[in-house]
Amino acid sequence: MAGYRRLGRVSDHRKLMMRNLVTSLLKNGRIQTTETRAKETKKAAERMITLAKRGDLHSRRLVLAYVTEEAVVASLFTDIAPKYQDRNGGYTRIYKLGPRKGDAAPMALLELV
Repeated sequence: MAGYRRLGRVSDHRKLMMRNLVTSLLKNGRIQTTETRAKETKKAAERMITLAKRGDLHSRRLVLAYVTEEAVVASLFTDIAPKYQDRNGGYTRIYKLGPRKGDAAPMALLELV
């Protein structure tokens, strides 16, 4: 059994999709997606925030290797991470929104706390 959800994608597509979702979440503060994608994105986003809380050069390079926009990384280290300095995890929240109209996929809103 894998330690992640495959989400019906080949590995390259899935990895890039997760990077894009995390980048969008950190950029906008909230995203609307399916519940399973939100649960997977939550894991990656919380890891990026934890790395940013460390604040050293090695952490910044690790985050730059995952997040696709340099401006988002800069705001993560200067704006987002200091807000969570006294918090030990739980930086995101998932709200369930109900089924999507077209295919009845369960939708969720993922946002930063």
